[in-house]
Formats: sequence, structure tokens, C-alpha cells
Amino acid sequence: MARNDLLSRISIDPNICFGKPCIRGHRIWVSLILDYLASGTSIEEILEAYPSIEREDILACIAYGSEMARGAFVELPLDKKKEASA
Repeated sequence: MARNDLLSRISIDPNICFGKPCIRGHRIWVSLILDYLASGTSIEEILEAYPSIEREDILACIAYGSEMARGAFVELPLDKKKEASA
């Protein structure tokens, strides 16, 4: 899966989880998934704990973390439909 396709699985919405980057459609922070991976939790264990996410969601978290570590700014569009209903 291409980097941009992976990054499209991450969303930032100021009305959800204080605007922290999350897996799109979930309230699961990117940083939570990265913390699990950093502590040695396997992708399979994370998928068992969070059956509503997919392997590509975890890879998207890694891709997002990689972009942030480069010091690059990853621009993600706000979810306009949720913002309009608020």
C-alpha cells in the first residue's frame, strides 16, 4: 500500500480526541498504537485487542510516526462533515 493511501487512514478532527491523530473512524490514537509497538506488542496482538481495526491501520500509524520523526508536517484534512454538524 502506498504511503499516501496509508496516511489517508489517519484523521485529525479537533472535535474528536482533542484533535490528536487517530485511526480514521475510530477513537484510537496513533500514539497509542505506536506505544504498543514500542513496548514489544506484536501487530497480531494489537489486532486481537482491537478487532475493529485492520493491519493497514497499524501500518498507517507507523507511516504517520515516520513522517513526524523526519520533522515533516503531514497535512491531513479535517473531517468537514463532522465539523459542520458541530
